[in-house]
Amino acid sequence: MNIVFTCGGTGGHIYPAVSVARLFLERQPGCRILFIGAEGGMEEKLVPREGFPLETLKISNYQRSATPKALWHNAVTLVNMQGSFRKASRVLQKFRPDVIVGTGGYASYPALHVGAKLGIPTLVHESNAVPGLTTRLVQKSVSRILVSYEDSRTQYPDPSRVVVTGTPVREEFLYTKAADARKALGLDARPLVVSCWGSLGAREMNKKIAQFMKRECEAGEPFRHIHATGSYGWRWMPDYVKELGVDLSAHPAVDMREFIYDMPEVMAAADLMICRAGAATLSEAAASGTPCIMVPSPNVTDNHQEKNARVFEKSGAAVVLREADCDGDRLFDTVQALLADPEKLRAMRAAARSLAVVDAAERIYASACELAGTR
Repeated sequence: MNIVFTCGGTGGHIYPAVSVARLFLERQPGCRILFIGAEGGMEEKLVPREGFPLETLKISNYQRSATPKALWHNAVTLVNMQGSFRKASRVLQKFRPDVIVGTGGYASYPALHVGAKLGIPTLVHESNAVPGLTTRLVQKSVSRILVSYEDSRTQYPDPSRVVVTGTPVREEFLYTKAADARKALGLDARPLVVSCWGSLGAREMNKKIAQFMKRECEAGEPFRHIHATGSYGWRWMPDYVKELGVDLSAHPAVDMREFIYDMPEVMAAADLMICRAGAATLSEAAASGTPCIMVPSPNVTDNHQEKNARVFEKSGAAVVLREADCDGDRLFDTVQALLADPEKLRAMRAAARSLAVVDAAERIYASACELAGTR
């Protein structure tokens, strides 16, 4: 059996595909797997590191603006897209996949579009509560649409082709125990707060976390804090924190990093997480049962992060703050109020776990196998 996974842009699109690919190798050791992503994307680092072959296409994103610069960028995108269609067609006809699994990002569009035209069974997984641009473009041509939430069915014109699977996460998020994680991280009895804004970071929110750090240092470090700046944030945030008068070398309880590579362990140990509301983050929070303060990004298609976050808020798993309505002081006060209410945190943890779909990879695997059987 030959399977193509197509995805890219962020770890939130790539890691779910990796989880399902691993399941294929476990269940069908003789299968062949190929990833298709974007040239220059994060997938060029992550996919080979996971041991899978990768073909890349020259793809650029679409900018929702009418400025001359954006119009030129979109013209280049159209030219690149035609070339990516041609290369995708050559790759697919050579590899001859039995099924194509797309897990999101603009990098997945060419292979899904071309694969459907070639008559190859195709499925797209939409991890957000509402369909993104790529999913909307292919929803009428793919064989099946997989979604994370039952409520998302109503977002699609033909619910009969929509299957609720949840979003796969690495098993470590599901099974790492809090006590083991805290011991491994060398934590003391103080609560642990984790904050991050994605792999790239978010400039305005990193500034607010810097203010938050100033407050916690002034308060005598009442909790441990690990913050990931993201790749862009790491270039300027350490100096910005110093400009606020905070010397982190004198405050060992505040740990600022570029990335958190051991996220399953850190989230298992955390009492509270401050984060965006991307689909992958939500799935990991649910799997690990981590209470969250979510600040959805306002700079995303159809405001989908706020819609994601409201699912968690409605269940009682998260407190949602709009970016325009919060600063470092409000974040600090909200954290302090939650940490002072252990019963509230226990309820949030239980609510988060109730949203976890522990067999999401299994469900996607089953759908892919079913479609491949029709070929």
